[in-house]
Amino acid sequence: MAPAHRKTFLAQRPKAPSDARPAAVVLFCYPKSGRMHLSLIKRAEYDGVHSGQISLPGGKKEAADASLLHTALRECNEELGTAVVPDSTRISLPSIYIPPSNFLVSPYVVSVPYTPEFTPDPREVALHLQLPLSQLIDFDIEQRRLQYGSAAGMTVPCFVFEGHVIWGATAMILFEFKTFLASRI
Repeated sequence: MAPAHRKTFLAQRPKAPSDARPAAVVLFCYPKSGRMHLSLIKRAEYDGVHSGQISLPGGKKEAADASLLHTALRECNEELGTAVVPDSTRISLPSIYIPPSNFLVSPYVVSVPYTPEFTPDPREVALHLQLPLSQLIDFDIEQRRLQYGSAAGMTVPCFVFEGHVIWGATAMILFEFKTFLASRI
C-alpha cells in the first residue's frame, strides 16, 4: 500500500530517525446493525500536511500520557467524543513511520461489545465514517491521482470508501488489519 516514493525512501532509510515523534492511532471496532464496524475520520482543514485526510482517530503522545495506548485512547475520545477505556479488548499492529510529519505511529486495535455514542469534535473532525469490517476485507487496492492537499498530483495506492480516498499511512495500517482479519476467517 506504500506509494512508489515511499518505497524508495524506505529502501534508503529502513528505520525511523531517532528524532521521530511518537504518536498512536486506534482502529476502534464496535457492533452496529448486527455487523462490526471501524471508525475513520476526515480531519478538519488546518495548516498542516494531514489536513482534510481520511485517517484513524489518534495523534501525538503528550507528556501526561502513560503509554502510547493511552495516547490512542485519549485522542479517540477527544476526536469522536467516545468513552473508550483501557480495559477494552485490544491488540497492537506494527508501528509505521510517516516522513512528512516525522511521526512514528503505533496502531492499536480496540473493540467494545456495544454501539458507542459519538459526538465528534468539529475542530478536529470534519466527518466521521463508519466502515463495516466486511467491506474492509473486500476492499480492492486502487491507484488514484490525488486532487488536493499536500500530495496533490501524486498517484497513490489506496482504498475508496463512500467516495473518500484512503491512502498513505492509514491505508497501510488498514491493509495490515485487513490481512490480520483475513487470516482469522
